[in-house]
Amino acid sequence: MIESIKGVNSLFSNGALTGIETGTSNAVSGAAAQATGGQMSFAQVMGDMATEMANSIKLGETKSFEAIQGKATTREVVDAVMNAEQTLQTAIAIRDKVVTAYLEVARMQI
Repeated sequence: MIESIKGVNSLFSNGALTGIETGTSNAVSGAAAQATGGQMSFAQVMGDMATEMANSIKLGETKSFEAIQGKATTREVVDAVMNAEQTLQTAIAIRDKVVTAYLEVARMQI
């Protein structure tokens, strides 16, 4: 179901979304790169966020299928699905802010 998100990879020249894993990702890696002096571009930050979002949704989907098969507990499924929902709501809020900022810039007179 979530495999269509891999199509976002074509938007970035650096290939930030080359593979989506079902494990948890390390959200601190971007902050660590920033603290050590390595500069991250806006496209890299957005690509990392999109990858983390896709991983979270994929994990929730995987846990749901595991519960149907009897391999996961109800608590694991609820945690994974709620985390995926929170991540999706955050992604939607960021998308809305980016679109609003773009529209404001487009309305500026040159």
